[in-house]
Amino acid sequence: MAHIVITSGPTRQYLDPVRYLTNSSSGKMGSSLVDAAIALGHQVTVITGPVQVAYNAQAKVIEVITTQQMLEATEEAFSKADGLIGAAAPCDYMPVQIASHKLAKTGDGLQLSLVETPDVVATLASSKKPHQWVVAFALETEDVRFRAIVKMSRKACDMIVSNSAEAMNSETNNVEIIMRTGETLEHASGSKSHVAERILYHIDEQLVRNSIVRNSTP
Repeated sequence: MAHIVITSGPTRQYLDPVRYLTNSSSGKMGSSLVDAAIALGHQVTVITGPVQVAYNAQAKVIEVITTQQMLEATEEAFSKADGLIGAAAPCDYMPVQIASHKLAKTGDGLQLSLVETPDVVATLASSKKPHQWVVAFALETEDVRFRAIVKMSRKACDMIVSNSAEAMNSETNNVEIIMRTGETLEHASGSKSHVAERILYHIDEQLVRNSIVRNSTP
């Protein structure tokens, strides 16, 4: 079957040795995707930020903290893989400067200068090989479907899973699975385990099988 890389969880961008920027991603969706992929017989490598969830023992798990570390680890793993599912929620911004000591209160507040972190999925999708495929997740708070399709095109992905912010740190999810043609394959809702199974079903049908056919064509 396929070797699939799955990114999962949040990343952290430190302001000083004890404070950091992050988000409420729990890694639960990523963990469910790992289980679903392994149940279908796929080889799985997980690149995960700091989470409390446990991943399937059959998966290779690589732990990272920052977005840059996630990019580097995912690049290395994806170079030997067939596909990537970008289910992580990497921190999008990082401070221009990281303080070497804990920032003390001064009574005058704190101003931060932030720059964007690298886009893990877009970076890898832009350089994927002909047999490789990339699936992204789009978590939005408004115009969810429209922004997901724009993101899929901008990031050169083969499929995108659109969901809303309510999915973060929740036991359930409600997603729309959209192909690069704009076709909606399914609206899936329920437990994250159920949603993951439906996502992997479509990945198998639309991407894994087509990749195998392309590779076997003389």
